[in-house]
Amino acid sequence: MSEGEARQGEGSPQAGGVTVSDIQELIRRKEEIEAQIKANYDVLESQKGVGMNEPLVDCEGYPRSDVDLYQVRTARHNIVCLQNDHKAVMKQVEEALHQLHARDKEKQARDMAEAHEEAMSRNLGQSEGRSPPQAFAKVNSISPGSPASIAKPLNVTVIRRGEKHQLRLVPTRWAGKGLLGCNIIPLQR
Repeated sequence: MSEGEARQGEGSPQAGGVTVSDIQELIRRKEEIEAQIKANYDVLESQKGVGMNEPLVDCEGYPRSDVDLYQVRTARHNIVCLQNDHKAVMKQVEEALHQLHARDKEKQARDMAEAHEEAMSRNLGQSEGRSPPQAFAKVNSISPGSPASIAKPLNVTVIRRGEKHQLRLVPTRWAGKGLLGCNIIPLQR
């Protein structure tokens, strides 16, 4: 068992709990294995260009005297083991990426469903003859590229420079803090 195989079992990402750092660790391990494979190929190249399949015996069937047979056989063995480790790590990377993207897709669908439910409940409340709610907060900044900087389906009435504007926001996960990308402070009355 190679060193990569021994480590493979100890750091496997848990199902559903895959993080970006888990994937980065798997990629780091993959690059480490690739470097070891290259080093072993360099050993073969240094032995008169003996590769993985060239015979180690001469035309009469005697071991070749122009190469270090032990070093060549060890390098070949290491390459085969490391290629198996590489294949296993690549499979883990693939599975981890699928899990991460599936989880993010589920979160986005949940967020959209929650926002839709909230919008529907507000619409029902307003259609029952209630007056619009009083202002209770003020948005004092909006982050560029955030959900708040793009109009999405959550009905919000804002007053900008004395004019009322209707916006629709969807709280979603994004690269920045929070779900909206804006800072809301209590309105001073």
